[in-house]
Amino acid sequence: MITIYHNSRCSKSRDGVCFLENSNIEFEIVNYIKNIPTADELKTILQKLNIPAIELVRKKEAIWIEKYKTKKLSENEIIQAMIEHPNLIERPIIISGNKAIIARPTEKINEIL
Repeated sequence: MITIYHNSRCSKSRDGVCFLENSNIEFEIVNYIKNIPTADELKTILQKLNIPAIELVRKKEAIWIEKYKTKKLSENEIIQAMIEHPNLIERPIIISGNKAIIARPTEKINEIL
């Protein structure tokens, strides 16, 4: 089963959902703004993405710039920041089994299907 971590306010995320719908693939949508991932869930996603937490952060978000940009944060502190402010999580994230990608551009979804 394919899972997309989705923010409906993000055009790239909406594009990801549309891409999956047009691919006629069964998938599950996780609205991570309303259903914020736990620290363990984020760690699992990061393992599947094979990236450190900082690479999942939207560094141009005002909250990141105001609260975190100048600080030296540990992996766990970055994960905690994403839990406290889920809009910091890069999107959309597509997960299939033990693999995941950040679907930017949307065509990257083909890499995981």
